[in-house]
Amino acid sequence: MKYLVMVQGSQADYDVMTGKRSGQGPVWSEQDMKAMFEHMGSINNDLAESGELVDAQGLVEPARTRFVSVDKAGQPVITDGPYSETKELLAGYWVLDCASLERVTEIAARVARCPQPAGAPEYPVVIRQIDERSESEFLAG
Repeated sequence: MKYLVMVQGSQADYDVMTGKRSGQGPVWSEQDMKAMFEHMGSINNDLAESGELVDAQGLVEPARTRFVSVDKAGQPVITDGPYSETKELLAGYWVLDCASLERVTEIAARVARCPQPAGAPEYPVVIRQIDERSESEFLAG
């Protein structure tokens, strides 16, 4: 079964990771960043070795987000993001091919233990199973 494992973050999180002061937690040091990258790299290496890793990507900061919708006439409406009321957005993800929900939950728990400076906000790691049904299977219910 394939799963999407997602980590969240806010623009303030990206700011403190790059040394900019924010009301959202402490500024990350170079050591803090190194520890995070080593932790995530270790997870990626283990998942690649086990054959469970399909893809993994970190995403750029929310300030470089673009929201695309359509107006009543069906024309595209493009807004640079995030909206001021947006709290958290997707910061990165893994696509994993795991034998069970229990296994992917173990992996998500490891992701959640990523080192970070004391006082930094903590977000849940989100797991969503990827729907691999065919169109006919989906329509059949």
